[in-house]
Amino acid sequence: MSVGMILLVVVAVLVFMGLGQTVLDRLRLSDKAAIGIIIAIALSTIFIPNIEISEMVSINIGGFVIPVGLAIYLFIKAETSKERNRAMLAALVAGGAIYIVQRYVLPAEPEALPIDPNYVYPVIGAIIAYALGRSRRGAFIAGVLGVVISDLIQLILNTVNNIPAPTRFGGAGGVDTTVIAGILAVLIAEIFGEAREKLQGGTNKKELHFEKGHFVSSLGENTKKEEKKPDEIRGDDNEDK
Repeated sequence: MSVGMILLVVVAVLVFMGLGQTVLDRLRLSDKAAIGIIIAIALSTIFIPNIEISEMVSINIGGFVIPVGLAIYLFIKAETSKERNRAMLAALVAGGAIYIVQRYVLPAEPEALPIDPNYVYPVIGAIIAYALGRSRRGAFIAGVLGVVISDLIQLILNTVNNIPAPTRFGGAGGVDTTVIAGILAVLIAEIFGEAREKLQGGTNKKELHFEKGHFVSSLGENTKKEEKKPDEIRGDDNEDK
């Protein structure tokens, strides 16, 4: 079993155990949705072959379509344009960094490395994703799209230079790269984000609760309850009288 699949299994177990609910809330996902996505990635990776778009381009359902679809969903759910802009900037920078490392830094022969390059790229992407994306959503979006953008850069250069090298979005180890990048980016965001929030005295959403895919203020409810209590007391007094 690959590292990416192992990570998915670990995440699924944690979700079943009820752990990481705060992370899922911030990602606008329920536990059932998270499990469904994990199962869909695993099954599609095992049973569905790459879909050939052309002779030189193919896509993988589990390594490309589902993660990118989730990234788009989180992008739409982002509550501010600032968060969206940060996520896209982080994705572009991460994609460029992954391509540069792949093209100019790492050796041409993967065997010369002590680890698979497919595990190096997501680490680079994840670190940049959090550094620029900042939020958990932004980190996941940038981590996943950063890997896709690096492949897209390679495709464009191959096309311009007439290099007959196929580009497999999410395939040929891309499942591991994409999955690890997304999960690792969120993990880094959670660790450093929680530490930063504690240092600054808490999050600015501490008065909010998660409901139906959005953070909702509980101050209004508390205020209504507080306003209602005197009326209820007066009503009771009138009845006594």
